[in-house]
Amino acid sequence: MRVLVVEDQVELADDIGEGLRDRGFGADVTYDGASGIEKAMLYDYDVVVLDRDLPHVHGDAVCAALVGSERRSRILMLTAATTVDDRVHGLNLGADDYLTKPFAFEELVARIHALARRAPSAAPVLRRGDLVVDRARRRVSRGGRPVSLTRKELGVLEELLVADGAVVSAEVLLERVWDEHADPFSRTVTVTIGRLRAKLGSPDLIETVVGSGYRIT
Repeated sequence: MRVLVVEDQVELADDIGEGLRDRGFGADVTYDGASGIEKAMLYDYDVVVLDRDLPHVHGDAVCAALVGSERRSRILMLTAATTVDDRVHGLNLGADDYLTKPFAFEELVARIHALARRAPSAAPVLRRGDLVVDRARRRVSRGGRPVSLTRKELGVLEELLVADGAVVSAEVLLERVWDEHADPFSRTVTVTIGRLRAKLGSPDLIETVVGSGYRIT
């Protein structure tokens, strides 16, 4: 899952980004509304965590731009304002959820997961043969046997299952599971796929399509 954090308080933004990466998200961070719009139009994010009280380009304007685009990112607005009118205004702009500052990081993570599950392509449980991935509980089993995966391995597996047999390139996996700072020339995806195959066992569910990427068979 990939998340964009748009927050002008640099320390808070970096803390959120780092915390999300520790939880296995691909998280990008930007500190102003203009670059937030730019990144949101450039990359395919599942959720945008958007501070409403941004200087220069206000969070309301960013929200309106994203809602008016063809992007399907869910929007979670953050604000220090606590009145009902403020929350209602943000939701009326098209935001999907609202969280007031200060907030507990665990609640932020829970709300991001909830928003991602509301996306049209995000079924809560993914199945392929005897493989079951419960996205809400972050649990994987094959043939009834629990499979312990790292966050990145689980992220790659989710992306392959959501693609439903279509080929997913290494570049797309890097973009969706890691973040914009991932080295496109590294063997990160290859190594992660190798570990994932070993943990899932036989018969192999992941096919390498030479020159193109990977798919679930």
